[in-house]
Amino acid sequence: MSKKKSEKPFDPASLKTPEDLLKFEIATELGLSDKVMENGWRSLTAKESGRIGGLMTKRKRQMKQEALNGTNP
Repeated sequence: MSKKKSEKPFDPASLKTPEDLLKFEIATELGLSDKVMENGWRSLTAKESGRIGGLMTKRKRQMKQEALNGTNP
């Protein structure tokens, strides 16, 4: 028998790490924040999750590049 994880209501105020904040920000930009808030992250399809992950990676790469360019004149 498999145990199903208990569904906890999603609370945006509980986001503590910068990665979690970025993840929720991107979900909001994609119009998925309502779905996440109602049903949690597990309600997203693989395509939606992959899109969020891809955009997170792209945004992190951009932030890293901007930080490097800002420190080197």
